Formats: sequence, C-alpha cells, structure tokens
Amino acid sequence: MAQIQLKEALDSLKDTGVRITPQRHAILEYLINSMTHPTADDIYKALEGKFPNMSVATVYNNLRVFREVGLVKELTYGDSSSRFDFVTTHHYHVICESCDKIVDFHYPGLDEVEQLAAHVTGFKVSHHRMEIYGTCPECTNKGTH
Repeated sequence: MAQIQLKEALDSLKDTGVRITPQRHAILEYLINSMTHPTADDIYKALEGKFPNMSVATVYNNLRVFREVGLVKELTYGDSSSRFDFVTTHHYHVICESCDKIVDFHYPGLDEVEQLAAHVTGFKVSHHRMEIYGTCPECTNKGTH
C-alpha cells in the first residue's frame, strides 16, 4: 500500500514539474511510512545518517513544496513545532495531553457536518478540523495523567 502511495505521490510531483531528488524521495517515503505525524526535526534526525549533507532547512523547504502540491498537511497546535501528515483520506486526530502523541481516527459520519453548517449559516464551507484530546494508553499506564 505504501509503495503505491509513494508512486502516486512521486507522479503528482512530476506532473507539477517538481524535480525528484533523492532527499525529496526519502522525505516523502518517511512521511508515508510514519504514523507519528513527525516534525521537520524528527524527519531530519531520521534521515541525516543517509543524507549527511542535508539540513533542517532542506527538510522544511521540501515539506513546503509537498504542502503546496497538496501531498502533505501541516498540523499546527499552539506554539509547538508544526507536525506533518501525509494526506490520505479525511481523518481526525486524537492527541495525548501528556506526551503529544497524535493518532489518526477515522469517522465518516462527520462528513455531513459541513453540509449542515453551510445550510444553517449560509457559509460556503471549505473544510473542517476536529481534534480530540486525552491521555494515551502508555501515559495512562505510567500514571502520568
């Protein structure tokens, strides 16, 4: 599945005229395989062994390109570092208040919310975002919350 997603992502980059460098390929592959919604720093640390000449700025610049093409979503939460999510389907995030872990949560029933909001308010709704906060099982077991 990840290989198909990677090929499709690389194809859409090529279609928009973006050159596929080894670093771009590696960053994209890391994002697709990562379920942790990494920060640019996380990605840099994971790949610096493979690409010793790559800087954090390179990672940020590539993430910006991916975001502009629509492959990646930038998730900002308060004043902490942005996290990045490979765009697959519409999904929501459950966030641990102790360790900041973010887990994907699929719930198709909320798709109707946009139509209802548009109908009730007269807005032309473009999208919505929902986050659920709590304590993950690991933190609960450690007794940190």
